[in-house]
Amino acid sequence: MELKHYFRVVRKRLLLISAIVLVVCTLTGVRSFVYTDSIYQANAKLIVNQAINVNGVQRLDWSSIQTNITLINSYKEIIHSSAILNKVVRQYPELNTTPGQLNGAIFVSAANDSQVMNITAVDKSYKRAVEIANAVSNVFKQEIPSIMHVDNVTILSEADATIGGAPINSSPTLLLIISFIVALMIGIGLAFLLDYLDDTVKTEEDVAQTLDLPMLSYISKINKSEMKVRRSRGIQQKAGESTYAAAKQ
Repeated sequence: MELKHYFRVVRKRLLLISAIVLVVCTLTGVRSFVYTDSIYQANAKLIVNQAINVNGVQRLDWSSIQTNITLINSYKEIIHSSAILNKVVRQYPELNTTPGQLNGAIFVSAANDSQVMNITAVDKSYKRAVEIANAVSNVFKQEIPSIMHVDNVTILSEADATIGGAPINSSPTLLLIISFIVALMIGIGLAFLLDYLDDTVKTEEDVAQTLDLPMLSYISKINKSEMKVRRSRGIQQKAGESTYAAAKQ
């Protein structure tokens, strides 16, 4: 019985639920396909590696590795500094960017206890993201010996423009599916809330449930069209009676 009641509530508010789903999905589709641009990212990898010269032989020990790892935190800040970004803007005018825009387009990260740094560039064009990542990597490698007086940065891999790239922001189709599910849940929830707040008596079931008494009579609802039809029939019947009475006389 409860399940039938749930279906009846949903059927009763089906227009409201459909309107909510339609509006939400339409707004999401317009925002996703018209006002949202695809964002791409490209990565370049660098390694911080400084060996100790022992009797003319380059060797790595635990202390030198820890020193390199500690330097990465400083290198992250140096990459975002004007000493690097201004140099990138001057050496690569084809990027057509400013140091401030460049600073917002790059992110530097490194895994814990790792000497490898990742320079990530994001842009609306994958090709341009690749160019930014490689430009920052090359300038940083060139400038670090003069800044830190040590040449311990090597480019492991540059960003590759030939492999293409997929957008990193959410897919419009996925957003539409999520919006549909959320809007449907909101619509159904609102329908049950309105039904819960509505304490009027409208059906036989409402009477039986509210008063716990049997139904003796039922007054149906008459539409305006039905009233017009009944009124026209009444007029025709009266006209027929008058005609009949005149014939009898």
